[in-house]
Amino acid sequence: MENGANPARTAPAAVIVAIDGPSGTGKSSTSKAVAAQLGLSYLDTGAQYRAMTWWMISNGVDIRDAAAVATAATKPVLVSGTDPAAPTITVDGADAADPIRTQEVTSQVSAVSAVPEVRTVVTDLQRSIAKAAEHGIVVEGRDIGTTVLPDADLKIFLTASPEARAARRSGELKGKEATDVAATKDALVKRDAADSSRKASPLAKAGDAVEVDTTDLTLQQVIECVVTLVEEKRAAK
Repeated sequence: MENGANPARTAPAAVIVAIDGPSGTGKSSTSKAVAAQLGLSYLDTGAQYRAMTWWMISNGVDIRDAAAVATAATKPVLVSGTDPAAPTITVDGADAADPIRTQEVTSQVSAVSAVPEVRTVVTDLQRSIAKAAEHGIVVEGRDIGTTVLPDADLKIFLTASPEARAARRSGELKGKEATDVAATKDALVKRDAADSSRKASPLAKAGDAVEVDTTDLTLQQVIECVVTLVEEKRAAK
């Protein structure tokens, strides 16, 4: 450091934060809030798989035909906006934020995301977005710490009981498609099993990830916990 330089005035170190975990653990809400609070970019990787699924459904691709899905994987153009205050996603230039949250997409996204060719396309996109984030980024998903960004500065794995996750998730579903908590719990358990057992980049906790159980924590408590972890990592860089 130059003589006379004031370390207090240097910009915070850029950090890449990977936040993984199953649905309903608070990943999105936590990731967006942490990124906004710390001036980092934000990427919802699940939205990219949902967007890919929505495109497949909209273009008549048979989701049950893995070969057909693989062939189509390079066709849609996905663009993710990384402002945590207003994250966006478009498919071939069309706003996909609402249609990717329908039950139709939710019920089929695991099948699409299990296709290796789809994961290759989306993973490459995710890595390029993370690399381009000048001040650092919070990337949330299911295989970020294990596969997409194995060299992330900080890896966090959020967990919660199936009951807590179902209660949260049933409140997120759109309008008429909101289901009762029991049905939502069954759907979550099935999706966990599918995502954890798939051959291509399964849902898994990285060996060096910090596990945070959010079952009995408020969202604000989870955010504060993660902010502290990120700030500690920044200070150590």
